[in-house]
Amino acid sequence: MRVLITDDHPVFRQGLRGLLQALGVEVVGEAESGPEAVRLAAELRPDVVVMDLHMPGGNGLEATRTITRTNPRAGVLVLTMFQDDDSVFAAMRAGARGYLLKESGAEEIARAVRAVAAGEAIYGPEIARRVLTYFAGMPHPKQNAFPQLTEREREVLELIAQGRGNADIASALFLSTKTVRNHVSNIFMKLHVADRAQAIVMAREAGLGESGRN
Repeated sequence: MRVLITDDHPVFRQGLRGLLQALGVEVVGEAESGPEAVRLAAELRPDVVVMDLHMPGGNGLEATRTITRTNPRAGVLVLTMFQDDDSVFAAMRAGARGYLLKESGAEEIARAVRAVAAGEAIYGPEIARRVLTYFAGMPHPKQNAFPQLTEREREVLELIAQGRGNADIASALFLSTKTVRNHVSNIFMKLHVADRAQAIVMAREAGLGESGRN
């Protein structure tokens, strides 16, 4: 697992580098601004980019959007001090797979880095509460949401919206993991989303996944 750290505070970068290296994670580079992160991500091809949102040298949101578009295999984990709804949802729309606060513990940060590298979407407890509260207050969806999807693809998307992984979905629908992966790829293509995090946002905005969140 190769990680690129992006933050404008050298002391924070040094501490995070030490933490990750102690856990056997290879830190391939450090950036102190959004544009530098974009350049290094293209050059170093990391598996995970740990991204601060607000940096004097360049916006982390724009860097996240560019990296996820130009290097889809790299997952972006936002690690920031900001927990307002605008920042959280802007990061999700930009393609971030995870969102943690800098006050998170070492084990939580390490777990999030591994999860993002594995293609999962992960959010800290406080961020998760904000996301769930937001979606709980949304109106009930139209019954014909996502008409471009097949019935099976809608079933898969429903389970994705519940936060379930491919192996769990395969078990629930009595499918092979490979078949589920194919369905997930088709869903991403039809919904024009880059990854699981964006699919979850879109699905939950349409009201999918509610039964798994009771």
